[in-house]
Parts: sequence; C-alpha cells; structure tokens
Amino acid sequence: MQKVFDELTRAFRKHKGVLSKAQFEPIVMKHTTLLEDSDTIFILLQASGYPIEEDEEGNYRLRTFFTPYEEERYCVIDIETNGSKPGTSQVIEIGAVMVQNGEIIDRLETFVECAFLPEYITKITGIEPEDLIGAPTRREALTALRRFMGDAVFVAHNANFDYSFLTASFERFGLGGIGNPKLCTIDLARRTFESERYGLGYLIECLGIETATHHRAFSDALCAAQVMKKSFETLPEYVKTTDDLLQFSTSSKKSRRIKREERREKREE
Repeated sequence: MQKVFDELTRAFRKHKGVLSKAQFEPIVMKHTTLLEDSDTIFILLQASGYPIEEDEEGNYRLRTFFTPYEEERYCVIDIETNGSKPGTSQVIEIGAVMVQNGEIIDRLETFVECAFLPEYITKITGIEPEDLIGAPTRREALTALRRFMGDAVFVAHNANFDYSFLTASFERFGLGGIGNPKLCTIDLARRTFESERYGLGYLIECLGIETATHHRAFSDALCAAQVMKKSFETLPEYVKTTDDLLQFSTSSKKSRRIKREERREKREE
C-alpha cells in the first residue's frame, strides 16, 4: 500500500489537493491486486489512516492540503522494542500523545506482553521482564494504537524507525499498513533551530525539558512533542498548511531559498 500512498500524495500535490474520480482510479487500481472497485479501496485508504476525503461533487481531497498546520492533529509516538529488526523483534512499550493547537488532547501509554527481554534492553530502558507480565498482547496493544492514531499525522523522533517497525508489526497482525502522513522531529528541528546535535537525549538537555526519562516510550513521546513545539516557533511564513509543513520538513536548502525569494518578490510587487 505504501506505493499507493506515495503516488496519491504526489498526484494530490500536483493538482492542488483535489483529484477527480478519473484521476484517482488509475492510481489506486495500478497498485493493488485486490479485486475491488475504487470506492472500496477509498474506504481501505481511510481505514489505514490516509487523510483522504470525498467532497459533494464526488472528487477526492487530501485533507492535509487544506488544514492549517496549527489545527492539525499530530500523533507523537515513541516505542521501545526488544531488538532493532521487526522480523525478529517486537514492541514492548508504546507511548503516544495527540497534539492539536499546541495542546495535548489525548494520550496512550502501555506495556506490551513479551516472553523474551534481553538484559541489554533492560539496562537501556529500565524495563524489567516482570513489567511485561500480564500486559496487553501485541494484537491488543497495536489495535489500540491504530484506533488512537486515526488519520492524524504520525510524528516521531527518527520517525523512519518507528514508522517502519510499526508498519511491519501492523501488517503481521492483519491491521494493514500505515497511511498516516509522516513527520520526523529530527528533520524538522534541523530546519528550524541550531543545535550541536539533534538526538533526543541531547535536545532534552539543550532545551531544558524537565521530568524526562530517556528511553521510556511515553516520556520520549512527550519530549518529541516539545521539540515539535519548539520548531513551530520558527517556521517560515510560507508554511501555512499541514502539507506545507510536511514538505518543508524534508526540503533541501536550495528549495527553501527559492521559497524565501519567491515570498520576497511577492511582497515587493
């Protein structure tokens, strides 16, 4: 499904956030082997967290293209695992906060049942094997996270790891892929404020984030939310919508310079 998400997003950006059914159908049908019609695939895309809507004329809209970034819902996530590879490892703790208009509006925190916890993971996280006894099963915990995320923007510090690990975990338990747009707070921080390093542990100290317990999921999710908040303070003026923010977070220096020059030229006209 990831190819569908990526190509749809490129198409939406090309057509200013709106696709007709005739534009939508060839993309989704090309990347699926399901014997379903485009309406069914539209429902599956929504269920995966992809922020797509249908308007009164039957066109499809990418919600992030029209939502002011301040009003967007951001699901800031951190996970602890018992190894680095999702094929041989699993999630042992999930922490997530839902942020909108600069405020935390919901939260999720849970251990995950696990039969094997390496000693080195305990040393890093402080999580003991006893903490995981009687915890929700992987299916239960991942299903709870899927429901919690909805179609909010997926935010994490070093988001590629959390996103790919959770995608593999969701797919293993029949929960589908993750269609939620992805925002990495490392990428965003590098484009909005100067720091000697951008690891979360260093930023916790640098930004004076209090009550942080590094390498625990809920605490690190809270800290990543604080890094995002700090970055929002110095976003350039041309970042208006959620999609603007997502594109800015992965933009090159050259593209940001061009944006600034275009903005300056418009003011001078």
